[in-house]
Amino acid sequence: MKAVVQRVASASVEVDGRTVSAIGPGLLVLVGVHDLDTHSDADYIKFDKWACVYWQVMQKNFEVLLVSQFTLYGILKGNKPDFHVAMGPDRAKSFYASLVERFQRSYKSEAVKDVALEEPCEEMEREEQVNLVNDGPVTMQLESPNSSRNTNGAAEEKTVNKE
Repeated sequence: MKAVVQRVASASVEVDGRTVSAIGPGLLVLVGVHDLDTHSDADYIKFDKWACVYWQVMQKNFEVLLVSQFTLYGILKGNKPDFHVAMGPDRAKSFYASLVERFQRSYKSEAVKDVALEEPCEEMEREEQVNLVNDGPVTMQLESPNSSRNTNGAAEEKTVNKE
């Protein structure tokens, strides 16, 4: 699982010109779910794992906007994007919903908002826009340690020494 975390003065998501979620000062968290991710990956990404940011958010009463972003696991094959390593939309919806619940339990549920953007398709029928005003150049990238996967989606091989 990958997350790109940006401290923002404000952030919102619009679908077809209508705002579907918005926050004031806080964190915008773009979340990519890999096809092989498990709940231990979600536990790593959940909010209380980032102690320094967590305390700043709590002290300033910040809001958090989670945005599902399958493109974080996109790769280029020639000149075409390929999202085969991203979790499929059917599984990803419930997995992402469980991540949102983890964030809400680790902070204040009313301060955690979310948006699940559409899966890739040949022709996007909806127009989706993520708007943000950065609060300083504060951006962090997180990837769960269990998610040490290469761009082809193969899990990193690990050998166990039994001596």
